[in-house]
Amino acid sequence: MSGAFEVGTSMRIRAIHRLPWGEGPEREPHAHEYRIEVIVEREGLDGRGVVIDLDILEAELEALTAQLQGQDLDAVVAPPEADGVTVEILARWVHGRLAGPIACAGADALCVRVWESADAFGGYRAAVGADGTARTSSA
Repeated sequence: MSGAFEVGTSMRIRAIHRLPWGEGPEREPHAHEYRIEVIVEREGLDGRGVVIDLDILEAELEALTAQLQGQDLDAVVAPPEADGVTVEILARWVHGRLAGPIACAGADALCVRVWESADAFGGYRAAVGADGTARTSSA
């Protein structure tokens, strides 16, 4: 993909996590006010002149954030390869849940950023196949 159009939206959640390998208060369960931002890319616009319908994107993100609101991310996301849920791991988890519906709506790629403060985020981006699976990735 040499050039792409994009649309996006974001929603906020409050959730708990812990980083057993961290220092001080990070080792204990603590809450963050996360902002989950999703950006959908498409090489060309559809027949209506849009990347995807923003109502679809917002509805999918709203349903997903409802699952996370107020939850312990270590219990919901449960990364098998890491000891604790980082913003990068949460971004990849969100991507995995949204890739299918986004691909079905005609998208080529999905980028997810999880902001844990006004200045700091982790992310995951991957192209999505017609079956909703990631084709390539980068954080």
